[in-house]
Amino acid sequence: MVPVNAPFVTPHVPQTARARGAIRARFCALDGRSALADLYEAGGLRLRFPRNAQTCEAVLVNTGGGIIGGDRAELAFEVDAHADAMITTQSAEKIYRAQNVAAEVELSLTAGAGARLEWLPQETILFEGAKLKRTFSLDMAEDARVTLLEATTFGRLAMGEDAINGMLADTWRLRRGGQLIYADNLRLDGALGATLDRKTCGDGARGTALFLHIAPDAESLIDLARDLLADAPCAWGASAWNGLLAIRLLSTQPENIRAALVPLLETLRGRPGPRVWQ
Repeated sequence: MVPVNAPFVTPHVPQTARARGAIRARFCALDGRSALADLYEAGGLRLRFPRNAQTCEAVLVNTGGGIIGGDRAELAFEVDAHADAMITTQSAEKIYRAQNVAAEVELSLTAGAGARLEWLPQETILFEGAKLKRTFSLDMAEDARVTLLEATTFGRLAMGEDAINGMLADTWRLRRGGQLIYADNLRLDGALGATLDRKTCGDGARGTALFLHIAPDAESLIDLARDLLADAPCAWGASAWNGLLAIRLLSTQPENIRAALVPLLETLRGRPGPRVWQ
């Protein structure tokens, strides 16, 4: 029998209990349309393709229903020259409490000459005690067009879970024509809610998003983007330089970020967003 006053020891999760999932997909231009050329699926990750007249839309499905500490997901998407692919997720991704080590998600994107690649997942939700490490890498041709979005919700707010503890580490490395054009490191650890409550960090925010658009005409869209966000129900900042448009959004209510993103995505991209968002 364990004494009542015995210290609590976090149990170790055996390696065999951790999920390993992978998706590797390549898209090509074929007879004036874009199509799936190669696909590899492993673990509980699947890729599905609803019909879309404008582009090849791929929907990532996590059959496990979420991610826990120690899980690892490796995602690699390649869009060949002049092909057009949009990748999204079936639903918001849930990151559950980690017992010891962090969950890891690695995303690798490649866009060939004249290609159009869009990574537009739904939100990632960090539960109390979640630990998540994400890495984002991109290699794109000089004339390719790439749109990236990553939105994060801190806590299950509908259940009153807002004083959240955990860890989030994001690493971004984006290259165009072999040259590094964007690098960003983020690490939040410990009392995430208390950190986000600080005026200089989040001013109470529980939802964040980063939107990046990289294209030859990206800088020319800055005024349009600011006009679209002028009445947005969230805090935001937009900058443009060196063929890149970057927008960050913050809100105490994550649903307000999506409300701001939908018209932004549709107008800047010139076509509707992912159908699974509706």
